[in-house]
Amino acid sequence: MITKRIIPCLDVRNGRVVKGTNFQGLQDVSSPVELGKYYSDNGADELVFYDITASAEGRKLFTDILTQVASTIFIPLTVGGGINTLDDFDRVLKCGADKVSVNSGAIRNPDLVHDAARLYGDQCVVLSADVKRVDGKFRVFAKGGREDTGMEAISWIKKCVDNGAGEVVLNSIDTDGVKGGFDLEMLEAVSNAVDVPVIASGGAGCMEDFVALFERLPKVDAGLAASIFHFGQVKIPELKALLKEKNIPVRL
Repeated sequence: MITKRIIPCLDVRNGRVVKGTNFQGLQDVSSPVELGKYYSDNGADELVFYDITASAEGRKLFTDILTQVASTIFIPLTVGGGINTLDDFDRVLKCGADKVSVNSGAIRNPDLVHDAARLYGDQCVVLSADVKRVDGKFRVFAKGGREDTGMEAISWIKKCVDNGAGEVVLNSIDTDGVKGGFDLEMLEAVSNAVDVPVIASGGAGCMEDFVALFERLPKVDAGLAASIFHFGQVKIPELKALLKEKNIPVRL
């Protein structure tokens, strides 16, 4: 049986890890290098590193901090933020990333996912979708959740997977940082639409939220969170022990 993955997320701005609510009100948390090493040493299955203002500021991702993070961890690393071209994929992979996450870049250039998957393999291309309900429909947002693209989310995600995205990180803007639980309705719609791993992001507030996620949506492959891990509300070894107790397969 495939084990469920627990993935901390480092939202990085100006070289520091930050966290907000509904993608707003960012506050400083820690050094990404120190935090990345801590998670690598304490049971995280993978690590996600987002340069969260690269797209909105129209610049390339900070590679110096990324290289330091990659050199200090021993778990798979997914990196995103400001990924707009194949050159960006190449640069980030050369810094030590295992997978590259694309969001706004794929919205601007729908061929990017296809071209990157053909060059680096599907397993290297992660679609990060920032999704919010607008008039009762799931809509795709760009530029770190700041810009409504007007596109319906499920068909967009399915199209990107058909083009070669090997994994989907579904970020629910509605539940981000609220700590009321993952967006199960949105996650169910996406996991039923695609046949690649789906990672749940946005809303985890306690260990029981991960239990509910995996029990109610067995198709979901991983749970991603930030502040509850950063501020010590949930410790990954304890979370995994609880999941195992509930007969949810995890790597201990």
